[in-house]
Amino acid sequence: MLKRKVYLDLVSIEEAKRRFYEHFKITYHLTNSSIWDAGGKVLAEDIVAGYDVPPFDRARMDGYALIARDSFEADEDNPITLKIVDEIPAGVIPDVEVNSGECTVISTGAVIPKGANSVIMVEYTEQEEKQVRLFRSVVPGENIMFAGSDIKIGEIVLRKGERLSPREIGVLAALGVSEIPVYQQPNVAIISTGDEITSPGELLEPGKIFDINGATLTNAVRECGCKPNFLGIIKDSPEMLKEQLKKALSKADVVLISGGTSKGVGDLSYKVINELGTPGILVHGVAIKPGKPLLLAVVDNKAIIGLPGYPTSALTVFERLVAPFLRSLAGINSLEKKVLEAYMVTRVDHALGRHEFLPVHIIRKDSKYFAYPVLTGSGAITTLSFSDGFVEIPSNQLFIDENERVTVELFSNTIEPADLVFIGSHCLGLDLIYNLMQKHDPSVSFKLINVGSMSGIKAIRRGEADIAGIHLFDAKSNEYNLPFLQDIIGQVIVIRGYKREQGLIVEKGNPKNITGLRDLLRDDVSFINRQKGSGTRILTDFELEKIAQQENMKFSELIWAIKGYEVEVKTHSAIASSIAYKKADIGVAIYSVAAKYDLDFIPIREELYDFIILKDRLDKESVKLFIKTLRSKKFKEKLSLVYPGMQPTEKTGSIISE
Repeated sequence: MLKRKVYLDLVSIEEAKRRFYEHFKITYHLTNSSIWDAGGKVLAEDIVAGYDVPPFDRARMDGYALIARDSFEADEDNPITLKIVDEIPAGVIPDVEVNSGECTVISTGAVIPKGANSVIMVEYTEQEEKQVRLFRSVVPGENIMFAGSDIKIGEIVLRKGERLSPREIGVLAALGVSEIPVYQQPNVAIISTGDEITSPGELLEPGKIFDINGATLTNAVRECGCKPNFLGIIKDSPEMLKEQLKKALSKADVVLISGGTSKGVGDLSYKVINELGTPGILVHGVAIKPGKPLLLAVVDNKAIIGLPGYPTSALTVFERLVAPFLRSLAGINSLEKKVLEAYMVTRVDHALGRHEFLPVHIIRKDSKYFAYPVLTGSGAITTLSFSDGFVEIPSNQLFIDENERVTVELFSNTIEPADLVFIGSHCLGLDLIYNLMQKHDPSVSFKLINVGSMSGIKAIRRGEADIAGIHLFDAKSNEYNLPFLQDIIGQVIVIRGYKREQGLIVEKGNPKNITGLRDLLRDDVSFINRQKGSGTRILTDFELEKIAQQENMKFSELIWAIKGYEVEVKTHSAIASSIAYKKADIGVAIYSVAAKYDLDFIPIREELYDFIILKDRLDKESVKLFIKTLRSKKFKEKLSLVYPGMQPTEKTGSIISE
């Protein structure tokens, strides 16, 4: 009788992992890749935007650039006539300024001229020589994509560890990036074993079966971001198997064997592997069903993984144990594709007759998923890059109601609801917090949804966010943030964040000798404003109110006298861009963007950027790590160095209200 050793010795999954990672040390090799062939590769470094996208305020539509208030009374029965002073094609920097009663012809994608704050679509106009009639009104900002509204200069737009798809490559191209650092794809050799196995496409003889695992595992390995190399089928011969394993180990980082791992007479893998080097076999049998005869070995820091021969068992073990290891080796996370049932957090109106795919963020609360519409628009590459999936809206559906259940199809296999959901006003300082969090725990994921301070408070009230960031100035109390939170104190804690320096941004060298907001009353000074409801706009109006009182003027009279007060943009970067492109002389923004654009800065005041955290989320590990990072010495030391104009306070990380 043939004697054999039954090597199978069942251990738990945890013990199997412990033994394996004790002896296999993950190492990464980096290389550079052109964006032209970067698809499927994994970023090895964060990508920081060197430009705003778009880099200037641009027209979304063909039409006429004008001052919105000139159109306020226009309708089909009472058209308003404006004088055409120029024609601006795409790619040309306009040297004209639009004044009241004037407009310019403008093409889609063209730079918005100085003085104009909206674009009326050509469909609602009628041109006759050097004049145009308007048949409807427009509001400030209509049909304009503002500088930095898609991507802001200095913002981390793609993060280390992201697998590149056409969406991410589009972001890189939009930023002018042509070459990127990526992880070199690990080589994975794949071997099928067994006398009964025949390659697909060959004649199937009696008693034989086609090799399913070879092709299946090859594609599964590729999906994990690795480079597969199928070495063929090896018969149940110790000599042949040993020779092929030596060949595989000489070129590959990981070797996958299917079949030959259980305790049958022909199962020789474990016998051969222990002859190849040290430490050899670490695990032979794991207490899972299916997939018990799993084999884990390490030979000179090359991994050998033996999978069961049955395809279902092989794939089950691969997905549960091997795939996470390979993805980690390749620098990426989970690739499981999912369709999620979620609840829409806000009503979404829909135009009948159009089949729509609505991009959404996915957040998770308890055991439920919630969908947040991504509203950056079709002109923004980040509509795809920053969204998790889409909700399909049929052409005959009028709207999706608030809290209505929807099906979300995810864009990518890598998408998972984040460990930490942050909704509110965005700040570049958050990028530093997240980077430090990832250094402590590389697996933590962070979802940022930038909707402004007030919407962040609403998300906290609804329980959709773990943390919100706010910087709201209350004119009555002359305080930041806490006056806006009185109705939810008790449900949340408020943690002191850090200071940001707000002030006037002017051209380098300050050629007009501007000293403060009072200079806005000068005839030779033009202003670029932030949108209503933003923290910066609240601060600006507060300071202007003080000037109005000093001048014994009504606030409405004061702002009417300010050239450009109605010209609104949506980001700090757009303010800086407008000054850099000489579209305006003054704007209010944080010092960080002035530094990035090499502009002069006149301080107004320091503001406080604080964090609201739901009390029932304080036990979440990701929330604990966020707070720990905010309180850390490293964050406080790096904040001002990375982002000039931002600095911690004595209470940074401390609870200031609960």
